Amino acid sequence: MAKNGTPGDGHRNGMVKDRSQTYNPKTETWTKRDADSGRFMDGKKDGKPFKGVRKEK
Repeated sequence: MAKNGTPGDGHRNGMVKDRSQTYNPKTETWTKRDADSGRFMDGKKDGKPFKGVRKEK
């Protein structure tokens, strides 16, 4: 059975709340967005999606 681990061990368990990500085909990057304000926050250069962040459709 899976365990959550100990607090303060340096990693997150579960998904990031109030965040989403969308793929930009023009730049071929994933961009993270704040769900509350709708503002774009961060982009990834390697072309892989963010871990633990839900994807928009």
